[in-house]
Amino acid sequence: MRFASIGSGSEGNGLLVETTDGHRRHRVLIDCGFGPRRARERFQAVGVEPESLAAILVTHEHADHIGGVFKLALAHRIPVYITHGTLHAARVPEQARELLRPIGADDRFELGGMQIHAVPVPHDAREPVQYVMDDGRNRLGVLTDLGHGSACVERAFSKLDALVLEANHDPDLLAGNPRYPPMLKRRIGGPFGHLANAAAGELLARLDPGRLKRLVAAHLSAHNNRPELARAALAKALGCKADEIEVADQADGLAWRVLA
Repeated sequence: MRFASIGSGSEGNGLLVETTDGHRRHRVLIDCGFGPRRARERFQAVGVEPESLAAILVTHEHADHIGGVFKLALAHRIPVYITHGTLHAARVPEQARELLRPIGADDRFELGGMQIHAVPVPHDAREPVQYVMDDGRNRLGVLTDLGHGSACVERAFSKLDALVLEANHDPDLLAGNPRYPPMLKRRIGGPFGHLANAAAGELLARLDPGRLKRLVAAHLSAHNNRPELARAALAKALGCKADEIEVADQADGLAWRVLA
């Protein structure tokens, strides 16, 4: 198994996961918050042709995650896995409906040689989920866009080989940011918003990290966080060095990382 981010942040998100069964590669994309031109550029940067995707998995209906999904799906006839709640909250082009594969929060299904678990998360969306992917050798968890860790999240995201974890903001930087109105600050920092660095560290400390080989900080705010702050909080929770924590950023995402 290997994975790569084509961008992570409020301007657009997408994460590729690839497995092989010895004969062929299987690729899925989690979210696409980029328009056609930007998505094409970002796929090219990691050496992927969009028509090679077996599916797109949607986490929720916010534009930075779903904004480019249906154009991409229609252009290349890619199936879209999406919760019933997200489907009702999203604007779905009529011609894309035949590509939809509705799922429920907490559903488990097989796709591209992987067992996939759609895990419900606390976020201000209709039926948001994040994903755990298991190819029989490695387990990858992708966990962003949640306001706090729940018991369900803690169970699902323990005993992973790799974790992409939101570390969205530093509360002091958010509180002092003159660009953000008070209502937006309350939403981001609230229990259905986004994980602060320390909250991400606290959640990480409650997970079982016994198999963890790679930890990637993701969905960092460009205005309310700094990579070194996110790294420090997660490293403290794991008891490791800060430079062992990787960061998926908005501009460049994260190049392919292989799980042996």
